[in-house]
Amino acid sequence: MAVNISAQMVGDLKKKTGAGLMDCKKALVEAEGDVEAAIKLLRERGVAVAAKKADRIAAEGLVAIMKDGDKTAMVEVNSETDFVAKNATFVEFVNGILRTILSCNPKDIAELNACKFDGTEYTVEATVKDKIFTIGENITLRRFVVVEGTTSTYVHGNGVTGVIVKFVTDGVDTNGADFAEFAKNIALQLGAYPTQYLDPASVPASVIAEETAIIKEQIKNDPKNASKPEPIIEKMATGKLGKFYEANCLTEQAYVKDDSMKVSGYVAQTAKALGGSIKIAGFERYERGEGIEKKVDNLDEEVAKMLGK
Repeated sequence: MAVNISAQMVGDLKKKTGAGLMDCKKALVEAEGDVEAAIKLLRERGVAVAAKKADRIAAEGLVAIMKDGDKTAMVEVNSETDFVAKNATFVEFVNGILRTILSCNPKDIAELNACKFDGTEYTVEATVKDKIFTIGENITLRRFVVVEGTTSTYVHGNGVTGVIVKFVTDGVDTNGADFAEFAKNIALQLGAYPTQYLDPASVPASVIAEETAIIKEQIKNDPKNASKPEPIIEKMATGKLGKFYEANCLTEQAYVKDDSMKVSGYVAQTAKALGGSIKIAGFERYERGEGIEKKVDNLDEEVAKMLGK
């Protein structure tokens, strides 16, 4: 005997799962009105859909940050389109991932996938697959980081870039408005420039050697330096490394709100004004989709397909 599937039943299942109305109705029909069985069917289909979409490029999405006491988490969750990334359901899903990270303390993506998603009995991995089924796009948890201690954060462009800066202080009121403004300014600095290193000491020796070799070749290729001995060229190359540090090291950059001083000078100035010591201990900077090769559509090919050529 066929079970009558009411609109109320379909609506309730949609609220529970987030799946489309037609998918919910179909699952309820197949499950003969058994809600739990219908949920299971939807979840199984979610896994199947996720597998089919796994090879589709997801380079959009969000970088998001959340604090809990002295712990700060940042995550990058990718989707296929920017439209989905702006969806309120997707944003709340990303926030749920952040809450899960802060409560579960996973060491890597594999451990995160095994955690129970915030407020549910399902794993993060299963929840991601459900979202892929519901939203209809490939979704990937690309990376996350947790920083403990005194931090400042900044998210630019609705999740395009995220920054966490960690500070070590002595004799400074880190809860005061002056320190908060200073810390925010440092985070803004990092958000504005794609900075690779904290300071010159943080640059790997291999990078310095490669950069020095490039600079030396540039010097030698200038006819004015043709007769200069190697020690002089070496000294000139070392001097020119300063430009590399200014472009790639946070402490050596011109401070964005007063380019008459370096960031290191701004830190020293603030520490003196606050009557203690301040050190930038490190930073994390995520840029959405960086390093992911995005699909480039060929208009001629698309038109040819439409015309059946």
